[in-house]
Amino acid sequence: MRRLRRIGSGAAALLLLAGLATACSSSTNQTASCTVSRNGTPVTSGIPAGPTSTNLSLNPEVATGFRTGMTPVRTGDFAVSTANPVATEAACKVLRDGGTAADALIVAQTVLNLVEPQATGIGGGAFLMYYDNTAKTVDAYDGRETAPAAATPDYLRYISAAVHTVPQPNARASGRSIGVPGVLRLLELAHNEHGRQPWKDLFTPAINLADQGFEISPRMAEQIGESKADLARDDNAKAYFLQSDGSPKTAGTKLTNPAFVKTLSAIATDGPNAFYTGAIAADIVDTTATTSASRTPGLLSLADLQSYQAKKRTAVCSPYRDHQICGMPNPSSGGITVESALGILSNFDLSAMKPTDLSGNGDKARDGGKPTAEAVHLIAEAERLAYADRDKYIADSDFVPLPGNSPDKLLDPNYLKQRAALIDPHKSLGTAKPGDFGPVPVGNGLQQPEHGTSHISIVDKYGNAAAMTTTVESAFGSFHFVDGFILNNQLTDFSAEPVDKDGAPVANRLDPGKRPRSSMAPTLVFDRNPDGSRGGLHMVTGSPGGSVIIQFVVKTLVGVLDWGMDPQQAVSMIDFGAANTPTTYLGGEHPAVAAADNGDHDPLVQQLRQEGDQVSVAPQSSGLSALVRDGSGWIGGADPRREGAVLGSPR
Repeated sequence: MRRLRRIGSGAAALLLLAGLATACSSSTNQTASCTVSRNGTPVTSGIPAGPTSTNLSLNPEVATGFRTGMTPVRTGDFAVSTANPVATEAACKVLRDGGTAADALIVAQTVLNLVEPQATGIGGGAFLMYYDNTAKTVDAYDGRETAPAAATPDYLRYISAAVHTVPQPNARASGRSIGVPGVLRLLELAHNEHGRQPWKDLFTPAINLADQGFEISPRMAEQIGESKADLARDDNAKAYFLQSDGSPKTAGTKLTNPAFVKTLSAIATDGPNAFYTGAIAADIVDTTATTSASRTPGLLSLADLQSYQAKKRTAVCSPYRDHQICGMPNPSSGGITVESALGILSNFDLSAMKPTDLSGNGDKARDGGKPTAEAVHLIAEAERLAYADRDKYIADSDFVPLPGNSPDKLLDPNYLKQRAALIDPHKSLGTAKPGDFGPVPVGNGLQQPEHGTSHISIVDKYGNAAAMTTTVESAFGSFHFVDGFILNNQLTDFSAEPVDKDGAPVANRLDPGKRPRSSMAPTLVFDRNPDGSRGGLHMVTGSPGGSVIIQFVVKTLVGVLDWGMDPQQAVSMIDFGAANTPTTYLGGEHPAVAAADNGDHDPLVQQLRQEGDQVSVAPQSSGLSALVRDGSGWIGGADPRREGAVLGSPR
């Protein structure tokens, strides 16, 4: 495996390497503005990065490297962070011109469709947590994809009931993986309730970018190279992403996307109905149904698209220390599992387990120091217990109810205290057992590997906030490219087997019209008043990363709320944690981890292994962002592992 190259030894080195002049990462004393430039010229691609790891079994999106020494961004009354500086700048200008967080989401999403198509786009789905400062409400918007009406529990396993051959070339790259996209209906619903600027005007930045052209960023180029064989199976994807000789287009190549200009122009004029009905819908259905020797068609229909609805769900909110954490309910498992892990951890004094090397202004402090073995072990054990319940019980509750028909049983403080008592500080659970809620009509399904994604964090000058995690599932989704955008492969988030070894139906089995379980965890954090009620907004955060999103978000929340880190330190900190497997992950892309020789010479790895943890130092590919209230303004951090940036109003 190729090792990661460190791309600088601090923010100043990064600026010299990238030629990038931006208030996003240059100084803690410098305030942010809605301008990102390179040598005086507006940026049209992401921040350059070094060679990347290609451990695709863990990181289906490539890891970009690590920008050492990044510093927090201090803004005034509004701020935005996305995974690409072009999208951040476009969304920031909407906020500057009086738009709300809901308005800026539309701009960020459509621009990301162009500059980060491997992760997100209008052919995918999203989950959104939205805080309305006037009404003091927290809304959870579900734009998750749905399975076609013609799908069966074996839809991803067999071509048909009569032909027990797997879809070709595999379930993910076949038409069978494509669910009904939901992100546009979600954005429509949120904009109707929280938007200020006209819908049609919010597509202009992406239309102009697609028409005038933009440069392929290093991260996008790396992923094209990794995915070129699968992209070549689709004629439209091949023409857009590859050279005429079949080689991948490289970083710095200018792309235009006239098909996307046409698509967005129709959506801007006629609303999402232009996508879910008419010519675009017909193109989606035809592309999904394309039959060839190398690809099995899907059974998506026009009726499936026409009937799709985004849903408002009840946010999952629970206390943690002096704060209230609010996240997405199912079909995302993110909110419940993050809050379950935190509820278990609330029984321990994490403040006494702070990382080392946090003092001073050196790179070690800026990069989040190094967590202690005690803290890594404890947090990983709490996550194993939380994932055990997630894997068994959480799915689309429109089809499979949670124990007690709400998250309350899984998040009951007394129950989580009992779970905490199962943790041995010197021995790993390995694989934890789920809690016992009596007879339930579901089997214990295996955890499904989830993949790439993007995340957007926004606060506007009215005090509203949005945390939206958005995805096409794996890198470049299903590799089906239509009308300028990638179609998702979200249905592969369903359990591969519809029943468990005992024949009981698995909660996350595939059924017609069902939404696959997700791990996306857009999160809002509030202060807690003395009487326990929700106080003011304190933090907005989230990450891409598939099923590992939960671990990324937990470590960031712990970093800010327990260890007093600024948001840049918290997102930069080593990615660590565990799903419900014997492996504890310690991200080897971080400069504080001595990842050579499988980490055998790293003191933290050695200590964890001495106590029985099975440690992996494979690189992680989080894309965290965090915005934390700082007096009258905000302080933000963007993940050094990707190309993201934070911008906002000057302070």
